Amino acid sequence: MENLNEEEIKPKKKKYKIIKGLIVVAFLVGSYLGVFYLGNMLATKGIVIGSVPEKAVADLEAIEDSGKYSNLFTLRSMLFSMYDGELDDEKLLEGAMKGMAEAVGDPYTVYMDNEEFNAFMESSQGSFYGIGAQLGVRDNNVTIIAPVEGSPAEEAGLKAGDIILKVDDYEVTDLNTEAVVSRVRGEEGAPVTLTISREGVEEPFEVTIVRAEIKTESVKGEILEDGIGYIQISTFSDEEVSDKFSEKLNELKDQGMKKLILDLRGNPGGYLNECVEIASNFIPEGEVVTYTIDKYNKKVISNSIGGDAIGIPLVVLVDGGSASASEVVTGALRDHEAATTIGTTTFGKGIVQQLKVLPNEMGGLKVTTSKYYTPNGENIHGTGIEPDITVEIPQDILDQDYDRSIDPQFQKALEVIKEKN
Repeated sequence: MENLNEEEIKPKKKKYKIIKGLIVVAFLVGSYLGVFYLGNMLATKGIVIGSVPEKAVADLEAIEDSGKYSNLFTLRSMLFSMYDGELDDEKLLEGAMKGMAEAVGDPYTVYMDNEEFNAFMESSQGSFYGIGAQLGVRDNNVTIIAPVEGSPAEEAGLKAGDIILKVDDYEVTDLNTEAVVSRVRGEEGAPVTLTISREGVEEPFEVTIVRAEIKTESVKGEILEDGIGYIQISTFSDEEVSDKFSEKLNELKDQGMKKLILDLRGNPGGYLNECVEIASNFIPEGEVVTYTIDKYNKKVISNSIGGDAIGIPLVVLVDGGSASASEVVTGALRDHEAATTIGTTTFGKGIVQQLKVLPNEMGGLKVTTSKYYTPNGENIHGTGIEPDITVEIPQDILDQDYDRSIDPQFQKALEVIKEKN
């Protein structure tokens, strides 16, 4: 790509706190929303998308276009003078703002009203009340990426790939993910009924789920056998997930771990700095973990800070629920030949959003600002990452309670890791 304005994020020895940016778009419905961006929200941290001259040009263009938007005020005036009924001025304004964002034609660019925005912001603060399912956009449908382990959604039988058509008889096929999440969330103990379309099932069906408090443990791990460690990361949206991962890694090392299976299945993403730190454990210092390019051809590089597990035999488990930050880690480990990947093709979220807060408690805007790339220059948006070894899980096993002993992906990972030296 020509004429790139390039900026490199310098590696640091201990901590890599760049921004509170989030990667990709999948949500833990109601109680935990894994909403993720590769955004750059704090210029004070040294990452800026665009530049002052570019902003000046954009502002000038906005002034020149202001005449067009005067028609909005004309339309408002017509409605108030002619409409035979009551009008809510705030709802009219919110509707116009939502319509503008939707007109972009990008399901990841969304205006959120104040209620939706507050729910969005609260989602990364801890536990919430809901059904516990990760949501994402697939083929313009709000789709369940994966139910959270042990959640009401899992207990109700919701599956990856289920499309939500209605929430409590309210049709949501034309709503964005944030709006659907807002409807699914609610008080603990309150039921919510979802109308679901499922591949292979002829007619849509209803599922009633009782909302509950959902708490997720972002990092879990154990020693299996023969010095093989197993660590599962359920989300990168925990601001301390990299620290927790390092603690678990060191704990397993102290127990004699010589090899590692890293499970990123069903992980919808999280903070950019957290996934870069985790990938850095396996990638030499200074090597590229990921980079982004925006509309102005500005390239921002995230480099490895180095770690203590470089060269350890490593297998990474992925599936269709592994999105954004999970794909950053997977792509980096693949491109640096640091791991063997096993499972099914990942979600395929390779674009970056930035979050902007609007004044006067008018909510916020989540807008796509750039694309991200693996170290070898691949943008995986819409395609995902195909694993080195593809292993499907048969439907009859998916229909059962989870049992590691009959999980073909996990068993293949064990087989492969045992052969690694």
